[in-house]
Amino acid sequence: MKLPSIDFKELLEDFKTLDPRDPGLWPPLPRIVILLGFFAALLLVAWWFGWSSQFDDLSGKQQQEVRLKDDWLRMKKQAVNLEEHRKQLAEIDRSFGALLRQLPSKAEMETLLIDINQAGLGRGLQFDLFKPGNEVAKDFYAELPITVKVNGSYHDLGAFTGDIAKLSRIVTLNDIEIISGKDNVLAMTAVAKTFRYLDEEELAKVKKEKAAQPKGGKK
Repeated sequence: MKLPSIDFKELLEDFKTLDPRDPGLWPPLPRIVILLGFFAALLLVAWWFGWSSQFDDLSGKQQQEVRLKDDWLRMKKQAVNLEEHRKQLAEIDRSFGALLRQLPSKAEMETLLIDINQAGLGRGLQFDLFKPGNEVAKDFYAELPITVKVNGSYHDLGAFTGDIAKLSRIVTLNDIEIISGKDNVLAMTAVAKTFRYLDEEELAKVKKEKAAQPKGGKK
């Protein structure tokens, strides 16, 4: 179907002859153009004063809907795996408790130091130095470094380090340095680190010191 052509020159002449006091006598085409223009102006006013903000609100609500759906899906997955998470948490608590039981209390530290010393003497090693350092408090435990210097054969030194690893309490050997001497005697210097858990009073003190530290920096 072919659309009728519009003679814009004739349309312009029709607009020139319009009588604003008698719209009923206006030709059909100018009336249609004016009606469409009025309708377009009405749409523009409606958009400017009402629809624009409503479309913005609608866009915000759609974005909020997407976020809520994502949150719902995430919480649903967490709810489905809740029992598994509880089992994992219980296992972590058991493992942490087992590790914590390997740390001596403050009263047991002296016994542990004797055990380390006896481990060396039991292998026939000669101690030139056995010097506990200052304790360093961590979150829930304290670290005690012990500088040791022992002399003995290669085999006895190896057996000594193995005995240290087999102790019921956690002891690590760090910064090991071995120097050969006369008659196949070796001199080993190391820092043995052992750990103990903090009692309630010490834990409270650590928390208090951390709370007193300024935010964004260390004390």
